[in-house]
Amino acid sequence: MKWFVKYLLIASLALLISPAGAKQLKAQEYGPRSFSTTNKWTAIVAAFEPEIKAINTEIDNLDYAKITDTKVFRGVKYQIGEYKGEPIVVFTTGISVPNAAMTMQMALDYFPIDRVVMMGIAGAIDESFRPGDIAVPERWYFHDESVYANPISAKENTYNLPVYYEMALASYKKRELTDEHAPTYQNFGFIHPEEMSVIKQGWDSPRQMPYFTATSDLIQLTRKAVESIQTITMPSGKPIQIKIGGNGVTGSVFLDNAKYRDWLRTVYKAQVTEMESAAVGQVCFINEVDWVVIRSISDLAGGQAGKNHESVFDGIASGTATKLMLGVLDQIVLTQAKQ
Repeated sequence: MKWFVKYLLIASLALLISPAGAKQLKAQEYGPRSFSTTNKWTAIVAAFEPEIKAINTEIDNLDYAKITDTKVFRGVKYQIGEYKGEPIVVFTTGISVPNAAMTMQMALDYFPIDRVVMMGIAGAIDESFRPGDIAVPERWYFHDESVYANPISAKENTYNLPVYYEMALASYKKRELTDEHAPTYQNFGFIHPEEMSVIKQGWDSPRQMPYFTATSDLIQLTRKAVESIQTITMPSGKPIQIKIGGNGVTGSVFLDNAKYRDWLRTVYKAQVTEMESAAVGQVCFINEVDWVVIRSISDLAGGQAGKNHESVFDGIASGTATKLMLGVLDQIVLTQAKQ
């Protein structure tokens, strides 16, 4: 009898691990959740602690805003709440491109998000900017997607470039003739810039993207917000400057080099540089979610004389950006009420 029981046990295990058994255990559906809710959420996004602290402080002090629940996925905290009756989710992306892409895609998979308003700090490329000033670029570029090439010893400032990059560079030059926002590519020493290759639903193959464009409706709401809110000032009382439009650049680099800063201005016509926004823009573009990014100046990205004291202005810059962000949320609420 013992041998019969043993046989049944072995047979049962074999069934479980056999193809037939595997079919019984296979999930019926794959992919992220789909949401049927009609009133989709606004994601309020920042990259790191001083920025999210400024957001939470404002929410805590407002009668018409509150956090009602918190969810943690893969260690990332998502705060769920309301702003003037509209659903929101507030979270920190983490610093730099991989973290921003990961947490943003997770949020879109787990919550019914329809639009993203990101705020935070940045380094100034625009010479007119000072700490506390705000930029809201229309386009975001990856500046450090690149080829590091060996020099040709016999010729100054010439490099042994891979064949694929020479072909790509030729296509970039052609694009400059038809796209006024195309970068005017040139190398920075051995560093030769190239573009992110992106795939999207409905495309047969990846395409190279020179930049990602913020949603025009949210850019316009930001303009309305600037007109409707009280003047934003520094702690000294000095009014800040706000520029809407133009270009921002993103890379996995804390930039503190004057020559590279000049190069970014030449190639990308950049106003600000930071480490997350283009990644958030790419994820939103692929998922067809509206987005805009508000960046307040914390430092001059290497344009200063001497040591970079970015940490001195982190909190102040986060505060000025949050004030404009709340103005944008007000405009979103008004727009939703009209629909």
